[in-house]
Amino acid sequence: MVLFYGNQHIDKRINEVRMNLSVFPRGRPRTIPPEEKGVYADFDELIRIQFQAQGFSFLPKQPIHSLLSGRHASRLRGRGLNFEEIRRYFPGDDIRNMDWKVTARTKKPHTRVYTEERDRPAIYIVDQRLSMFFGSDVAMKSVIAAEAAALGAWRTMSAGDRVGALIFNDAHIAEIKPHRSRKRVMRILQTIVEKNHLLKIGTEITPDPGMLNRVLEKTVHLAKHDYLIVLISDLNGADAETERLLSLIARHNDVMVGLIYDVLETRMPKGGKLVVSEGELQLEVDTSSGKVQKDFAEIFDKRLKEANEWLGKRGIPLLPLNTSEGAALQVRHLLGYSPRTRRA
Repeated sequence: MVLFYGNQHIDKRINEVRMNLSVFPRGRPRTIPPEEKGVYADFDELIRIQFQAQGFSFLPKQPIHSLLSGRHASRLRGRGLNFEEIRRYFPGDDIRNMDWKVTARTKKPHTRVYTEERDRPAIYIVDQRLSMFFGSDVAMKSVIAAEAAALGAWRTMSAGDRVGALIFNDAHIAEIKPHRSRKRVMRILQTIVEKNHLLKIGTEITPDPGMLNRVLEKTVHLAKHDYLIVLISDLNGADAETERLLSLIARHNDVMVGLIYDVLETRMPKGGKLVVSEGELQLEVDTSSGKVQKDFAEIFDKRLKEANEWLGKRGIPLLPLNTSEGAALQVRHLLGYSPRTRRA
């Protein structure tokens, strides 16, 4: 869905970006052929998502249908106030800002002046491991993660905040420090696409579930105070250490988790007796069994419920995003899309 812009205008802007070689110091991302749509992230589509990065917000004030609305949802603080100065009181000043100690000492009314803190940097942690290279419907989990990160990065930039990213696969973490510029968003998108296009089945990639905790350890050192941290992952490898690290990050920052999943993780396809393998072990499963189907569905439901409960206790909202629909539509729906929403 395109808002406020025609397709010709969008295509023109994308072409202008592609012609700006300074944006791509390592070369332009390759164009995705039609048969690979949904299998690999398309750089042009990640640019196009900026026109859908409207109508939702990460701040505390939320539409009634937003996932962040209500007392059980996020404790996102939004921007705070910075102390500016103490000056003489003038009629009309907020009495709540009176500095009574200075007033008592000088025998004249004084007030404390604050200015709104304009900057709340955001870091998007984007999972591009081999476990994300799976999808049975519209797109791979890795592609949905790329789209969700692009949507958030464009939204953050439009709000005037700095945006950075930690993009990781099974072997490497790419760090892009927060900066307030369109060029920084483009660099984030380019890095996501580069990592995404390395994903292949049958290669020498060794899955590393431990990378999830390593990237969170890096986040602890980067985000000291009042950052917005958005983890976009299937949470493969999550354990007690993951919980500890997320708790540590959430003490002084706002944290959100976008859980990426595929429909096959929620229900098993009926195909009779199938042999499933984890690489070393094999097991024959009768997928036509009602009990097997029920047990399989309950495993995912339990996982989602436990994640919601654990994160909820720490004020961390969970956004479940599946591979059956584009990330932009899902995020805007979960956060209560409103055409009037202008702030991030």
